[in-house]
Amino acid sequence: MTPQTLAETPYSAGPKSKALFDEEQGYIAPGLQTIALYAQIAVESGSGATIRDLDGKTYLDLVAGIGVASLGYGHPDWAKAVAEQAAKTAVGSFTSAHRLNFLKTLASVTPKGLDRCQLYSSGAEAVEAALRLAKSKTGKYEVIGFWGGFHGKTMGVMGLLNDGFKNNYGAMMPGLHLSPYPDARKCPLGTKGEHDCGAHCLEFLREKIKRETTGQVAAVIMEPVQGTNGNVIPPAGFFKGVRELAKEIGAVFVSDEMITGFGRTGKMFGCDHEGVIPDMMTIGKGFGGGFPVSGVVASTELASAKPWANPSGSSSSYGGNPLASAACDATLQVILRDKLVDNAAKVGAAMLKRLTEMKAKRPAIGSVRGRGLMIGVDLVNPKDGKPLDKAVCREIFEEGLKRGVLTMAYNPSLRINPPLVISETDALKGLALLDESLDAVSRRRGL
Repeated sequence: MTPQTLAETPYSAGPKSKALFDEEQGYIAPGLQTIALYAQIAVESGSGATIRDLDGKTYLDLVAGIGVASLGYGHPDWAKAVAEQAAKTAVGSFTSAHRLNFLKTLASVTPKGLDRCQLYSSGAEAVEAALRLAKSKTGKYEVIGFWGGFHGKTMGVMGLLNDGFKNNYGAMMPGLHLSPYPDARKCPLGTKGEHDCGAHCLEFLREKIKRETTGQVAAVIMEPVQGTNGNVIPPAGFFKGVRELAKEIGAVFVSDEMITGFGRTGKMFGCDHEGVIPDMMTIGKGFGGGFPVSGVVASTELASAKPWANPSGSSSSYGGNPLASAACDATLQVILRDKLVDNAAKVGAAMLKRLTEMKAKRPAIGSVRGRGLMIGVDLVNPKDGKPLDKAVCREIFEEGLKRGVLTMAYNPSLRINPPLVISETDALKGLALLDESLDAVSRRRGL
């Protein structure tokens, strides 16, 4: 089909995918990720940065399970390690060769002094464990997060969300505070200029601690780049300023590296961009290569705080099991061996350049920003500059599916997080298909 014909054809998943999706809807609970509900495809296999559905259609993936599939799909080293381990034993907290090797390798690439790691299964579980550790160390009980941040949806951390995720759930856990995050798109405090916004938000945080907390702040948690909020990068110096303020008040500074860790931003960890050594990191998503695994990384001195450090005090039933450890070990070895951190920096720079060129000719593209393969694009209504209506965004998303590219364009804060293994050729091809999708909807909607 020509691009024009595609634009005129309504989107529908292939018949095999649609049949499986529809049948599953009779059994699975509501609330799947939006991308799965809208696409309605059933994935049969994948290779590199491409997935294939049951109907044989392939899609270039610019999402990677929201930063999870760092090695893409069907990576032979990852598949071999997991398969061989699964044939032996999969569960238990006993020592395994893979776990030891992963932990030793991890300690060689983390910020200086962060040499102890405990493993978990989900991001929220690791964040809750990190907050328990901070409370164990400090004897304090309050926690500070930021507007636009995302640290999980379990009740212990849901109070650190500031948007619709926590609406209608009733009272949140006490002692959780939120402070404005300096978003360059529109400073929450109305300050003009990115640097001034960062300085203003930092001063606001200082006053908030003084006026709103009880002086018992155990932890300050922050993402080096806010993912769910649209891959938003803070102004230079803000991350470091927050870290220094946390130290000043005797709080543990937690860098939430769930998405930013393991090369996603073009450096091994997001905190590396400002040379900041946090007291603790939470890790997840990409370092399992698709296996559900997360972790807390801290210094020996911090990790020894009790009751967190008591036997079974920091453990998790599935954390660090032999199968998870095999996946982590294989993933980190490939990231280092194949220089995927460098690839993320190189390919990400090429994508940012191309997106900037697209912005110059597409009025529906607002700001473009990113670090490595963690890129944000705002889709706007050219008539008023406001975020593009979500119904229109969904059309862009579906036009992409018709053309064979998987994006998160159903949201006006479009996040681009392809697998770290993606080539520059495939990355630019994916953007070309996104550009075609934008063109089709812009013509149809008069944007």
